[in-house]
Amino acid sequence: MSVPPNQRNYPNSGNPYQSNPYQQQNGSGEGGKSFIATWLLSWFLGGLGIDRFYLGKVGTGILKLVTFGGLGIWALIDIILILVGAMRDKYGYRLAGYEQHKKTAWIITIVLLVLGISFGSLSAPSYIEQWQSF
Repeated sequence: MSVPPNQRNYPNSGNPYQSNPYQQQNGSGEGGKSFIATWLLSWFLGGLGIDRFYLGKVGTGILKLVTFGGLGIWALIDIILILVGAMRDKYGYRLAGYEQHKKTAWIITIVLLVLGISFGSLSAPSYIEQWQSF
C-alpha cells in the first residue's frame, strides 16, 4: 500500500527554512554565498544594506538601509566581520571562498583605507580655509 504524498516523510517537510538549498555538498560547512561578492557589496553598497540582503538577512538589511549603515559605523563593522571570517549567511554557513581570497581582500582593504585617509587629509586644509573665510 502506498502512502499519500501529503503524508510521506520528507526531510525538512515541516519547515522549508531548516536547510540551505544552496549549500555545497562537499562537507566544508561553506554555503553558496560568495565571500568576494559579499565583501565587494559591503564596500560599495554596505551603507544601503545590500550585503545583508545578499546573505538572506532581510530584516537586518532593512534596518541597515533605513539607518544608512548605522551612519557608516555598522557598514564598517560588517566589513571587518567579513574580513575576519565571522560573517555567515542566513543559514549560518561560512562564505564560500574565504580561505582562498582572504589575504587579497585584506591587502586591498588596507590599501583603500590608507588611500582614503591620505586623500582626506590632503583635502582637509582647503575645507578649513573655506570655513575660516566666513
